Amino acid sequence: MASGPRVGDAAPDFTLPGGALTGENFTRGAYTPSAARGRALVLAFYPGDNTAVCTKQLCSYSSGLETFEELGAEVWGISPQGVDSHESFALGNGLRMPLLADTDRTVARAYGVTAPGIGVRRSIFLIGPDGTLRWKHVALLGATFQSLDTLAEQLSGIKSA
Repeated sequence: MASGPRVGDAAPDFTLPGGALTGENFTRGAYTPSAARGRALVLAFYPGDNTAVCTKQLCSYSSGLETFEELGAEVWGISPQGVDSHESFALGNGLRMPLLADTDRTVARAYGVTAPGIGVRRSIFLIGPDGTLRWKHVALLGATFQSLDTLAEQLSGIKSA
């Protein structure tokens, strides 16, 4: 497994296509972490749309968006599927955070989370408002995910730092 950025490093910047539900519509756009500076950013890499664990994970984060917002953070989901797949996934599950398409896994490689077979390891990167990587968790197997409570606790530490 590639190492990717370490806590304390500047988070790799990128621009990916994606989209987010706004009301009943999926609004497409380009997403760049440096454009979100001034707020904490949670990057949630996940293996695939419409898979059991990924659906459970992203639904839990979507239903907890107010918690993230109270902590001054945005949440972006990133996987290798295209924007059309993300649109269907978001509409089918009411996912309210942006879902980004890393179809060639360039961003996954930059963060050191590519994996044979599944393509991308389930992982979380918390980026501080200054663009510095503050916390990360990369799963070996990906059968579980970091809970909303765990992420809120880590984000509270970023906010008070």
